[in-house]
Amino acid sequence: MDDARRRSGIYHDLEQEPEEKRRERKWQVAVKLAHEAWDTAPALKVRMESAGLKPDDLRSPEDWSRIPVLRKKQLIDLQRSGPRLGGLLTTELGDLQRLYFSPGPIADPEGRGKDFWGWTEAFYAAGFRQSDLVQMTFGYHLTPAGLMLEEPLRELGCAVIPAGPGNTMQQVEIMTSWPVTGFVGMASFLKIIRDKAEVQGMNPKTDFQLRTAFVAAERLTETVRRDLESSLDMLVRQGYGTADLGCIAYECPALGGMHLSSRCLVEICDPKTGEPLPAGDVGEVVVTPFNPVYPLVRFATGDLSRLVTEPCACGRTAPKLAGILGRADDTAKVKGQFIYPHQVSQVLTRFPQVARWQVVVSNPKGKDRLELHLELRENAGHSPEAALDTARLQVVFQESLKLRPEVTVLAQGQGLPEGAPALVDQRTYEDGP
Repeated sequence: MDDARRRSGIYHDLEQEPEEKRRERKWQVAVKLAHEAWDTAPALKVRMESAGLKPDDLRSPEDWSRIPVLRKKQLIDLQRSGPRLGGLLTTELGDLQRLYFSPGPIADPEGRGKDFWGWTEAFYAAGFRQSDLVQMTFGYHLTPAGLMLEEPLRELGCAVIPAGPGNTMQQVEIMTSWPVTGFVGMASFLKIIRDKAEVQGMNPKTDFQLRTAFVAAERLTETVRRDLESSLDMLVRQGYGTADLGCIAYECPALGGMHLSSRCLVEICDPKTGEPLPAGDVGEVVVTPFNPVYPLVRFATGDLSRLVTEPCACGRTAPKLAGILGRADDTAKVKGQFIYPHQVSQVLTRFPQVARWQVVVSNPKGKDRLELHLELRENAGHSPEAALDTARLQVVFQESLKLRPEVTVLAQGQGLPEGAPALVDQRTYEDGP
């Protein structure tokens, strides 16, 4: 298949709706979802009643914005507060197709509907086509990424190699031994695979047959994209979504941002008030997926972005998100995993030598780095480093948060400043997404 065919075409008509028609369709679907969830998912009823709202009060977008936003941190306690994930589900757990678990810990339910997570239009826009052989490098264990992103490939008629993460040399061997045309995973991992092949004396541009890649779970800069596309002679596009919501937005061949998915209502809101902001203003991404099984109405992602409304050369008419421009809360996403300060605190309560701590995230040379700075108690021993088993701490941390930090024990007298934040994100990016 030539690259021109991969860069053209529309998956379905909803991607080319006139703006007024799209706005009305999404409004009607969202209101219907709220009406149905009021009766079948009591968690929404409680939230609306707290704002003095009933479904019949939702007569305009202004009324809709009165529904309090639901934050990811609230899910942890809410899901354990009663049956059906604390009233968030409209069905019994046993009637789901799958139930995943993400760090938090948070349950991620998957219903039985077709294209449940809504990624198929995104994969088509990224250039995946029938009969592609695709190497899937997201995980299949407990978390949903692998199976979630395999589903759209099956819808498009692709074959999937469930490679999972890691095992870099085997990933190289598969790509060089078989006609793999598509890659799904993190851009940083694709770079690692390419670099490993080069160390082995290969030329990835000719020894690989890759034509398109769909990357997610971390920020993709234009420098990284150009590097991968030029060195591998392929198309690299990214999508944006979460394990809670599924697809939110995705890139097309024309770039310039990520088109909003046809299967959800997206608002850009003031992070403090939850009030919608005008197009072009930076605010928090708040999403209502049209998901009758798990109706997360006005779910606040914690990500900051803004809407781009200029017409796109690809022919899709949906507005775009101008990439992910930061975080609105005290969490950070590192190598595809969220870091929650309360989780770090729970880990460190198992190490009584630790008096205070701080997580520092950076990205030297474009690669995410996770550091844990520790201030020890004065009575931890003559040699604080010896009193604390840092290797065991790293193992316990990784078991809970899926990431292994670099541990720095601060010298006596060089503790953390008063009022120091629990998490500091020092990452910088040489260009935009």
